[in-house]
Amino acid sequence: MSFGQGGPSWGPGDSRTPDWAALAEASAARGRRRKWLFIGGGALATAAVAAIVATAVITTDGGGASGPQKNASELPAPADLPSESAPGPSFSSVTPPPPPDPKDYIADEKKDTSPVTVDAFFPGRKLTMGDRVYAKGATTRTTGCATVTQGALGPILENNGCDQVIRATYSKDGIAVTVGLAVFGTEAQAKKAAQQASGGIASLSGSGVPTFCRGGAVCRRTANSYGRYAYFTVGGHISGKNVTTADKAVYAVGDDLTDFAFRQIRHRGEVQASAAAGAPVT
Repeated sequence: MSFGQGGPSWGPGDSRTPDWAALAEASAARGRRRKWLFIGGGALATAAVAAIVATAVITTDGGGASGPQKNASELPAPADLPSESAPGPSFSSVTPPPPPDPKDYIADEKKDTSPVTVDAFFPGRKLTMGDRVYAKGATTRTTGCATVTQGALGPILENNGCDQVIRATYSKDGIAVTVGLAVFGTEAQAKKAAQQASGGIASLSGSGVPTFCRGGAVCRRTANSYGRYAYFTVGGHISGKNVTTADKAVYAVGDDLTDFAFRQIRHRGEVQASAAAGAPVT
């Protein structure tokens, strides 16, 4: 038997039996050679890939040995990184003081320090309430409270400490109304005077308005108070005709003037409270 590169061969008519043990040994030897060649080639390929990756890292970080190279020591320390548990905004636990109450500034003369004048309460030359326009007539201011009243109202004002009275007359369509503000030192005094009111404020003529609600004519009278101010109205027909409960026009004009007086007093408190809120704390 002879062996060539392709394995055992026998000539024609060769009756010898092949050596099967030798053939198996030769085949095993060839398999071992192929295995080691495969393992060795894989190791070389792995080394080559590692070398390529290392070269790429170096090139990316610095471009070569001559360029700047970054390393782990240049990364931000953990303390420099933003923390997910950073504290949120803090708010003061001090509750701001409530805004000043406007009524406090018209309830007592110690706080109600703005000048008391006719123009402060009855400004302009006319009064507009919605779609109704009233012409302003005469105005007056006096510290003799009892001198501008009728009936028992004079003594009531004086007994409760009235300081002064401001009056103004408004007219429209043959109806005139005089509104009077009596000024006191405290809210309690003004409230008591309004509750005790009897008689009424005297009508004020002049500046185009003739005498009205005098000489026994029946007129409508009102009395109210707000803060340290008591305010009164007397209204009727300029012609001297008596007022009845059916005279809706007289009642409407009187209600407008009463509402206006209240608004003016309240506005006085709002202005002073606003000024106090904006003043620096001492």
